[in-house]
Amino acid sequence: MALIQLDAVIKTYEMGETTVKALRGTDLTIDEGEFIAIMGPSGSGKSTLMNMIGALDKPTDGNVTVEDQDIGELTRSELAVLRSRIVGFVFQQFNLISTMTAMENVALPMLFRGVSRKERHDRAKKLLDRVELGDRYTHTPQELSGGQQQRVSIARALANDPDIVLADEPTGNLDTDTGDRVMDLLTELNEDGKTIIMVTHDPHDAEYADRIVEIQDGVIKNGDES
Repeated sequence: MALIQLDAVIKTYEMGETTVKALRGTDLTIDEGEFIAIMGPSGSGKSTLMNMIGALDKPTDGNVTVEDQDIGELTRSELAVLRSRIVGFVFQQFNLISTMTAMENVALPMLFRGVSRKERHDRAKKLLDRVELGDRYTHTPQELSGGQQQRVSIARALANDPDIVLADEPTGNLDTDTGDRVMDLLTELNEDGKTIIMVTHDPHDAEYADRIVEIQDGVIKNGDES
């Protein structure tokens, strides 16, 4: 069943007097429960493709459908609701709030959805337990290692129980062993039914995926199974 569908998607940006075509008629189907790795050189369109999939941006032309909703037809507030409901984001730079504890960082997305304080904290604790950080509830990011911060980031991405987890270079700032632990965790989430879409430059990480999508100069070169 198609969870995400891109049909003839074009995305252009105006840079002064220059028009940059980041995506050039992209077609892509991602089914529910897949683990996809998106690969390509710097400037190939990986980030733009991720922004389309995550409803962070709208196409200049073509259609992007996420859970049967055409994102080009949604208002900014409707896009925000869609993202908060079905998409969780994991970033290379972790993007944790330095003044908040691990538990508070994980609970934050639930605050924006109006979840009660007790429910936020109970779920945040369960998610931190899930990523093996049950003894780090009250630690701030600077008190955690890079791998621990990334696991907090993954727990935060799961706060609203999204169908889709988008991971942008999730091991880019980690050593190999720590990166493998993060990849194992993403694999476990996929086995639990989450659709995982990961941007990576690392062939080792891409091997964890069911399918590798290669993009170059805004054009998908292949989307075959790995």
